[in-house]
Order: sequence, then structure tokens, then C-alpha cells
Amino acid sequence: MARRKRGQAISGWINLDKPYDLTSTHAVGRIRRLFDAQKAGHAGTLDPLATGILPIALGEATKTVPFLVDADKSYRFTIAWGRTTATYDREGETIAQSDVRPTLAQVQAVLPRFVGEIDQVPPAYSAIKVDGERAYDLARAGETVELASRKVNVFDARVVDAEDPDHITLEVDCGKGTYVRALVRDIAEALGACGHVSALRRTRVGRFTEQSAVALELLEDLGHKARQSEALLPVETALDDIPVLAVTDEDAFRLKQGRSIVLVPRQVEAVKAGLKPGSRTVSAMSGGSMVALCEMRAGRLEPSRVFNL
Repeated sequence: MARRKRGQAISGWINLDKPYDLTSTHAVGRIRRLFDAQKAGHAGTLDPLATGILPIALGEATKTVPFLVDADKSYRFTIAWGRTTATYDREGETIAQSDVRPTLAQVQAVLPRFVGEIDQVPPAYSAIKVDGERAYDLARAGETVELASRKVNVFDARVVDAEDPDHITLEVDCGKGTYVRALVRDIAEALGACGHVSALRRTRVGRFTEQSAVALELLEDLGHKARQSEALLPVETALDDIPVLAVTDEDAFRLKQGRSIVLVPRQVEAVKAGLKPGSRTVSAMSGGSMVALCEMRAGRLEPSRVFNL
């Protein structure tokens, strides 16, 4: 006899505004307990010292996490000049100091070097695995960690505030795998200065923005009133760049059984018009609910992930 899953069969996304000094794992645990959900996960780790957008998937929404992990992101961060730390944030041990204070004009002049497809070496204090171990665990143990350079995409970088000679605040829009701490390290080096991240906030992950974010305190307050479901976003929120195809009840039944369905020519053309280059993924909907994520092949939809909603 199959063991009954603990918790409620709740599905959807919470656009959490993660508070300072809380790990992503602990945030997921608190949301899962608050909703008494059977399953929960997050789409992209956010450092404990960072605040901002941490999308948390509950139930069937966990099947869409990989799509959001690959989504573009936006960050707002402050560089504190004068000190470089081992972690490139304010908590790390000081490894270099300098009296150089770059001007606003100097920072603006160097930023174009860091826009586009750039080479970036991730910081040693990162979650990247080296021989099966997390890089930050090796670094904390005193081992020398050498990570390979990799290509990342920065779509835009701009100064939003220059509050005093010791600090400057920037915003960046970037692709997956971009490290803000490494970006700050490289900007400081390009300016012949020392610097570290003194404040970091993620302002967007795909369609998840600050405007729709919910604070943990508000969620807990709603939970006391049994109204936490008011903050739940639909499962398909993570699939903003995937074409949607409405299917009949009969086709929905076939897809849920793991069987493919045949599309008529007008459906094929509609799907092709919305597909990203190189992608075959289509979202099948019926009655306003997600049915399946499918791959379109030779005029057929073949289900790859089926949703029980």
C-alpha cells in the first residue's frame, strides 16, 4: 500500500521578498510549513545577506522550477569603496585596502566593458561544485579554490545613486549564472580600486517582480487568518516565454495519460509563431488549468511533464 504524502496538495508560486540574513533553504522551509504543503522548492539561490525576489514553488509548481532557474534576473546593489574582502561582501575578511575613490564619471565610463557577453570567474565563495564539494565549503576550510572563467550575459548596467564618495549604487539586468559579487570585484579592479558589495537586492526573476512580491511577515499574518492562499500565484507564472495552447477536454485526458495528441495545421502555425529559436516546449491548458508541458514534434504534442491540478 502506497504511503500517504504528508501535507496538503497545494500548488502554485509564492513570490517571496526574502529578508536579510535568511538562507534560501530556510525560507523554503518556512513557506512549506506555513502552507502545510507536500512539496516545495525555490528557483535560484539568493545569498543570506541579500534581500529580494525568491520565487518559491509549491506542489505541482515544482515541475516548472527549471524554467525559472534559466530566467533573466535584475539586481540592485551598492559598492563600498576602500576595502576588498575574501567573499566580496561586507561579511568577509579584509584582504586589501585602498584610498582610491572612483568618481561617478569614472564608474559610468567603465560600465560598458561589463555589458554584453562577458567572461566572468565566479567567486570562490559560491555554491559551484569542485570535485563534488561546494566551492564555499572548500574556501572556508582554507583551501585554494580556482574556478574556471565562463561566459555570462549582462544586458544592461547603470548607476542609480552615488550617495557619497565611499558608495555607489548600480542596477544590472543579466542572464543566468551571473555573480554580482564577481561583477563588483572586476569593476573595482578595472578602476584600480578596492571594493565590495555592501548591499544586494534581487528585484526581478523572470515575471516575478518587486511589485508582486510578498513579505514573510505578511504571509505569516495571512496564515494566522487562514488566508495565505491569497498570495498564491498560478503554476504557469514561471512559464512566461513558453507559448500556450488551449486543448479540448478529450485531448487533455490523453495528455494526462502520457499520450501524444495530433494538432491541426492552424494550431501548428500558432505554436510555431510563439516558440523561441531552438525550443519545442509548449504549455497545454484546459479550462484555465495547466495540463502538461509538451514537446512539439511533426505536428504532434508529446507530454514531458503532466500536472495534477
